[in-house]
Amino acid sequence: MDYKPTIGLEIHVELKTRTKMFCNCLNDPEEKHPNINVCPICMGHPGTLPVINKEAIKKVLMVGRALKGNIPEYSQFDRKNYFYPDLPKGYQISQYKYPLVLGGELNLKSQISNLKSIRIRRIHLEEDTGRLIHGENKSFVDFNRAGVPLMELVTEPVIVFGKEARHFGEELQLILRYLGVSSADMEKGQMRVEVNISLAPERAEKSVSLKTDTKGNLTETEFLISKLGTKVEIKNLNSFRAVERAIDYETKRQTEILQKKEKVVQETRGWNEDKETTFSQREKEESHDYRYFPEPDLPVLKISNLKSQISNLPELPQEKRIRFKEQFNLKDEQIEILVQDKKFADYFEEVVSELEDKKYIQLAVNYLLTDLQSLMKEKMLSFEEILITPENFAELIQLIGENKITSRSGKDVLRIMIEKGGDPSLIIDEGGLEQINDEKTINDLVMQIIEENPKVIEDYRKGKQMALQFLVGQAMKKTKGSVNPQILAKTLIRFINVS
Repeated sequence: MDYKPTIGLEIHVELKTRTKMFCNCLNDPEEKHPNINVCPICMGHPGTLPVINKEAIKKVLMVGRALKGNIPEYSQFDRKNYFYPDLPKGYQISQYKYPLVLGGELNLKSQISNLKSIRIRRIHLEEDTGRLIHGENKSFVDFNRAGVPLMELVTEPVIVFGKEARHFGEELQLILRYLGVSSADMEKGQMRVEVNISLAPERAEKSVSLKTDTKGNLTETEFLISKLGTKVEIKNLNSFRAVERAIDYETKRQTEILQKKEKVVQETRGWNEDKETTFSQREKEESHDYRYFPEPDLPVLKISNLKSQISNLPELPQEKRIRFKEQFNLKDEQIEILVQDKKFADYFEEVVSELEDKKYIQLAVNYLLTDLQSLMKEKMLSFEEILITPENFAELIQLIGENKITSRSGKDVLRIMIEKGGDPSLIIDEGGLEQINDEKTINDLVMQIIEENPKVIEDYRKGKQMALQFLVGQAMKKTKGSVNPQILAKTLIRFINVS
């Protein structure tokens, strides 16, 4: 019997706010000293009262709007009770019945499977826990992270394989960065993914209907999802690669269990990155184990007044892809590289706006994606750190496009610009790098090359085409790459043939 995996994701994202969720302590993920950004409120001291961070609420609503979710008229915080060393209160302020966003979907940017979009069940807001640091025979707790605004997005169980889950996570991360709500850096723990996966016989499906109240909190919809088998949760996934591989491994593991007519245990499993296997951690808790009840220290949250403040969202990745295609006629691969980094895409558009002749847009893209990126990687620079202004980069492209300097000289100028900055025209003048097109100068250069390389000339006459490339290279070397290579090659052939 064939078994079909049904996968849902729970994605936690630390929001980019000045202060924590319920107090005035700094939300500073770069703080290296432990237990600096703490106070009686986030440490759960008796008699303290939390106050809701409005900026965190707005950021979650922005995400909901971007993902076409339904934003209700009101929301509510709840207490989620459990005990763990890095949870200072002994409970977590979270949301259960009344989240900030209901429903929504994320359309994937390319066709990985027949599934056109991933449906979202809810997005809610809670406070993060502290951080455990394990040493030899002892553990430490750093509470700097405790109380940081933490958004949780839960998908419907409609994902069917690892690559699709990875693709969803990568696109969501990109959207979060475009919205400016989070850096969503998985290496720093700012975005964490948990996977819920179960297997059931192929074609076993059930109908799901979601309803709403009279206030329009969620429109009624009906769709089919696979009947669920025993759910297993996978935690500690700190990269999208790990998400994909953990799902693929767990699908194989559960399939083998079911084919033996054995039962899959409902549990929480971890991911061993070195062995690329999951391992059992504990039996999975149910929602009633957390003893949710409304947070008594926080009022019901009316969010209708905030809706108007999030109506104008920035351009999202998929919108940018479509516009770049229509406006600049770029290749899909080029668009994808640009869109993956918003600052890169913004830099590209500034360069285009500075170009005097728009026919050089493709030339600009080529230099951005190859030469500039290569130099930035070599120098370990970001777009905030490079000394080349969009205006100067556009000027350099214009000079190359108009054949005022050779492509070789253009690369040399670009290297100087990234190291020292400056106007490309001045760099060209000071370095004598302007392209040589003068007939007499090129003729004299060719005569000199022929005189210095008689054996190579003879090889060329015997049909060795590589000999011509060598001669061109010698001439380019003498002129520091400033001679026009097309005119040079033609002149070399003409002189060799008549000599």
